[in-house]
Amino acid sequence: MITLDARLCTGCKVCVRICPHGVLALQDNRAALVAEQRCIECGACMLNCAARAIHVTKGTGCLVAIIKEDVLRIRPQGAG
Repeated sequence: MITLDARLCTGCKVCVRICPHGVLALQDNRAALVAEQRCIECGACMLNCAARAIHVTKGTGCLVAIIKEDVLRIRPQGAG
């Protein structure tokens, strides 16, 4: 599960660039969750957020993504 406190966001765009599934986007110069359902809970956005505006509770998201992408060969929506 991913949560975002946009009030803490500095608009650096690191989370937007690092997310492999396009979960975050910049809106009004702050991060916004635009595709929360695509989050694989990898934690990359949280680990790279200097403002500590993002919190990710790790769950089964990474496992589900691995099964879909590597086993079933299903590409995530919004991925390159």
